[in-house]
Amino acid sequence: MTRVMLTVAYDGTNYHGWQLQPNAITVEGVLNEALSELLHEDIKVIGASRTDTGVHALGNIAVFDTEARIPAEKVSYALNQRLPDDIRIQKSQQVSLDFHPRHQNSKKTYEYRILNREFALPTQRLYSHFTYVPLDVDLMKAGAKYLIGEHDFKSFCSVNTVVESTVRTIYDISVTKHEDIISIKVTGSGFLYNMVRIIAGTLMEIGKGKTEPQKVKDMLEALDRTASGPTAPACGLTLMSYEYVDGVY
Repeated sequence: MTRVMLTVAYDGTNYHGWQLQPNAITVEGVLNEALSELLHEDIKVIGASRTDTGVHALGNIAVFDTEARIPAEKVSYALNQRLPDDIRIQKSQQVSLDFHPRHQNSKKTYEYRILNREFALPTQRLYSHFTYVPLDVDLMKAGAKYLIGEHDFKSFCSVNTVVESTVRTIYDISVTKHEDIISIKVTGSGFLYNMVRIIAGTLMEIGKGKTEPQKVKDMLEALDRTASGPTAPACGLTLMSYEYVDGVY
């Protein structure tokens, strides 16, 4: 038995998220089908991040077990020939049989992109959130600083989130602007359901001048979803990378 790890990139536009759902096309479902056909086994992948409908990824991680003799590093080449154009394996490698993508010490980086100009651009509509209201990037940066460190992010996750703890650590968060695109990059130990999209929505409210940057501290202390800003649309969000702190074995 061999356990293979995949680094998966996908355009999430046409998928109902990562996770298997009845009567819906998902990234996990497409991978299972293509791998089962390739390896002539019933393959079920285990994903690191269960991204939502419309969310994209450049570096999501999945593992699966196989009895096939194909070298792990060759799986990516063979699998890509069977996948639709909006899913591509970036790397495949063998890992230990006890390696689990969600149970390792890791850093995850998400990017939220905002198209901030007078009129929308059709070529950006699937990969950024458009707003014509001018956003003050300096104000957004000031608000973002309060999120760095270990906090209880209960105010920044969906009310439907079911987890043992809502405490998470954000190692770094940046807000930059290049031409008409504002990028919010967040690196953390883990993220709650809708956490990055709520952070993005909150920072946009600050950028519009509707909320003062220092209010982010009050939001965190409130431990109440209604205290923070709106959930930004999924299309602007991309899972950029997973970094396993202790390495991959």
